[in-house]
Amino acid sequence: MGRLKMVAERNTKVLFLIHDLGHGGAEKVLVNLVNHLDRSKFDITVLALFGGGVNEQFLKPDIHYKAVFPKAFPGNSHVMKLFSPRLLHKLFVKEQYDIEVSYLEGPSARIVSGCQNADTKLVSWIHIEQHTKKRAAKSFRSYRESANCYRHFDRTICVSQTVKADFLSIYPMLERVEVLYNTNETDQILALKDEPVEGSVFAEGEIRLCGVGKLMPTKGFDRLARIHKRLRDEGYPVHSYVLGIGPEKEKLEAYLAEHHLENSFTLLGYQTNPYKYVAKCDLFVCTSFAEGFSTAATEALIVGTPVCTVEVSGMKEMLGENDEYGVVTENNEEALYQGIKRLLDDPALLAHYRGKAKERGKAFSTEKTVRAVEEMMERLVES
Repeated sequence: MGRLKMVAERNTKVLFLIHDLGHGGAEKVLVNLVNHLDRSKFDITVLALFGGGVNEQFLKPDIHYKAVFPKAFPGNSHVMKLFSPRLLHKLFVKEQYDIEVSYLEGPSARIVSGCQNADTKLVSWIHIEQHTKKRAAKSFRSYRESANCYRHFDRTICVSQTVKADFLSIYPMLERVEVLYNTNETDQILALKDEPVEGSVFAEGEIRLCGVGKLMPTKGFDRLARIHKRLRDEGYPVHSYVLGIGPEKEKLEAYLAEHHLENSFTLLGYQTNPYKYVAKCDLFVCTSFAEGFSTAATEALIVGTPVCTVEVSGMKEMLGENDEYGVVTENNEEALYQGIKRLLDDPALLAHYRGKAKERGKAFSTEKTVRAVEEMMERLVES
C-alpha cells in the first residue's frame, strides 16, 4: 500500500526503450503515443539504443529523450548477444522507473527483461507477425532464452489480433497478452492533408496510385512496380508514387529505367508531410509481405483515400472481413493486380470505397488509442 500511495502522489515514471527513432511506422506511432500521454499522470522517457533517427525531431520538448549510442554500428545485434540481459539493462538503463516498455521486438525486449527491480512493471510491445521460433528469437541467443525473457514481462501488448495470435503460437506459455491499436496524429493528419503539392508532381488525366514505407524487401514495392508496368501496358493511365527511403531504392530505379517507367512511377523519398500526397491519390496500395497494423494504411483511411491491400496482419481488422471498408486480396502479386484492376474498371466502386475510407478513418482517433494505453498502464501500476 505504501508504494501505491507514493506512486499516486507523483507522476508514474515510464520508460520506452526502442532500437532507434528512424523513419519506420512503429517509430512514428511511438512518437505519436508519448506526445499525447497525460503529463499530469505520466513522466515519460524515450531511450533509443541508437540515435540520429528522423523521428527524434517530432518528440515534444517535455519528453526526456536519450540515446545509448550516437548511431548504429555494424554487427550491433551480435555484440549485444555477448552480454546477458541483466548486464545490458544495468549498462543502459541508469534510472529507476515504475514501468519499462520494450517497444518493438528484439534487442529492446531482451534488455528490458533484464530489469532486476521487483517494483518495476515490464511491458513488451509486439508489432509484427514473426511466424517461426527462429525469426522470433533472432535477437536472442536462442529460442529458449527468448521465452525466458518474455516470461519476465508483466504484460505483452500486440498491435492487432493477428499479431497476438501469431505471437501466442510461438510462445503459448505466455499469459496477460492483449491488443492495443497504434496511435495516429488524427487532427494533425487532417490539417496537413490539404497542404498544396508544389511543382509538377501530379498531372491531369492520370490515375494516381501510392504506397508508403521503407524501401526494403518486406514492403514489396517491386510488386507494385511490376503491377504498374502491366497496367500501363494495358493502357491504364496510372502514375504510381512511393514515399520512403531504404536499401531497395537502386533496385527499384534500375527496374524503372529498364522498362522506361521513370516518367510514370515516382519515388518521392522521405517526406515530413506524406499526407498531402496520399490524400491527392486515387488509391493507396499495400504490397507488403508482412505488417503489424499498418500505420500507412490507417493514415490513408484517415485522409479518405481508398485502400487496396494484400492480406497481412491487421488488414481485415482494419478493412473488414468482407471488404466493408477497403479491398483485401490474397497475398500474391496476381491477386493484388486483379484487385487494383477491378477498382480502376469501376469508378463507382472506387468512389464507394473513398466514402468508406473516411468513415473507417474516424475509428482511429488519437484520443481513443491514447486513453486505452493510459488505462493499461494505470491498471498495471495498481496491480
